Amino acid sequence: MTKFLQNLGPGLLFAGAAIGVSHLVQSTKAGANFGFGLLWALLLINLIKYPFFQFGPRYAAATGESLLEGYNKLGKGVLKAYALLTIATMFTIQTAVTIVTAGIASTLFGSEISMEIWSVIILSVCFLLLLVGKYSLLDKMMKVIIIVLSLSTLFAVAAAFINSTNEPEWTQIVPSTDVELIFLIAFMGWMPAPLDVSIWHSIWAIQKKKQEQNFNSKTAALDFNIGYLGTIVLGIGFLMLGGLVMHGSGKSFSANGGEFSLQLIEMYTQNLGEWSYIIIVVAALTTMFSTTLTTLDASPRAMNKTLELILDKPLNNGYKVWLIVLIIGTISIFFFFLSEMGSLIKIATILSFLTAPFYALMNYILICSKHTPQSFRPSKMMHFLSISGILFLIGFNIWYISIL
Repeated sequence: MTKFLQNLGPGLLFAGAAIGVSHLVQSTKAGANFGFGLLWALLLINLIKYPFFQFGPRYAAATGESLLEGYNKLGKGVLKAYALLTIATMFTIQTAVTIVTAGIASTLFGSEISMEIWSVIILSVCFLLLLVGKYSLLDKMMKVIIIVLSLSTLFAVAAAFINSTNEPEWTQIVPSTDVELIFLIAFMGWMPAPLDVSIWHSIWAIQKKKQEQNFNSKTAALDFNIGYLGTIVLGIGFLMLGGLVMHGSGKSFSANGGEFSLQLIEMYTQNLGEWSYIIIVVAALTTMFSTTLTTLDASPRAMNKTLELILDKPLNNGYKVWLIVLIIGTISIFFFFLSEMGSLIKIATILSFLTAPFYALMNYILICSKHTPQSFRPSKMMHFLSISGILFLIGFNIWYISIL
């Protein structure tokens, strides 16, 4: 069992990055607004994105390179496009996850410290952890965090079913109003995560291979599937919690970071009892802190590698420079948009959905190309799933733009 856990890593980091805003915020709101009615959307988007996320660790296992090296082989233009898309989204995404983390920290430790100061504290702690602990610390922390979150969430869902006086409504709903459709796009945009996380996953897989010689292609596939399945199960869990506790109650989630976090914690304790308050707050805080930490690590690491490949030369302290740039940009946005958490998250999630076809297409082209060994290329089923997914993402984007 110890050896099994030791070989897990990148898949759990993927889960840690994914199980954040998309789950705690978007899935819970989906349940509160639609009951179990958007369960179809959650399952569908996870199925559609599955191949493109899987191609990250698969390519890394096959070649010993990250997807970024693969993009470079497809042409510098692909890398430049990735760099532009990342710059357009990285600050908003980092701010969105930090806002939720700061809100939960404020709920746990008291509101004497402002949300702005909490954001600075959280980002500073993450900065120090990344400089000192690096990948090894991320790998060890995530195993504990995912286990704690999984148990607490499943326990809360079971208690909600037992305590609920209303019969769950399983009728699936297709949103029709403009507001509902925009929410659907945002919900699917970050469920289970933005597709550029596949690039992060490939980078983490390379780092894991350097630490564990036994981390081979089979281990990488199992590691990914465990992490991916975990994100689906917990996504369903948060949707059900929102549906069982908030739907039909006349209550709605606040767009303010601190108030939303308080509502989220109260939703848990309402089902588990007041005794569970501290456990739930700590679980929620560690969850969002892990998301903040992983996203803060991944974007600068990916941007540094991208520029090195574009310029064909190593950049001294490039990771640290991008880390500082991301922190400064995040804090700046935070101070101006603190009261607009809901709008900020909506923008980030919609941008993630609009950029999804690019990552899906590039990952598919790369995994099918001469740059990937034959034995690691997709099966007929994965080809079908990939092509269907690309057509769906492109079609959904065109439809969404047409209704704006």
